[in-house]
Amino acid sequence: MAMYKTFLGNHIIQKLSLVYIRNVSTSCSNNLIQKWRKERGLPINPNSYGVLTDGPDYSFQDNRPTPYGMRQMKRITKQKELAEKIINLTCEVDYAVHRYEQINKNKSEERNRLLSSKLKAKGAALLKKR
Repeated sequence: MAMYKTFLGNHIIQKLSLVYIRNVSTSCSNNLIQKWRKERGLPINPNSYGVLTDGPDYSFQDNRPTPYGMRQMKRITKQKELAEKIINLTCEVDYAVHRYEQINKNKSEERNRLLSSKLKAKGAALLKKR
């Protein structure tokens, strides 16, 4: 709210005026673009990968290999780190599955050992079973 003064004769009248601010939002149109790209199976960010992004910026006429660009090198190292992380996590999952199977096997062996060590019939009862 802003205050301003008006002069009316000898009196000073203070009036309050409301200040209106208009905000323009672009999120709806951006959301529509993202929805359109998702529906067609495209990445949300068109510059994230592709021929123009992943390929070299130039090539030599004598077909020498071109050096990696700075961002291309960062993408390559990021992909390597992600691959290493995936391998480590899958190894952990495989270990957990193997350990779970081993624990269940040990439990069943212990149960079978306990059942086999229980008291057994003796004397006449043993002869009747045969």
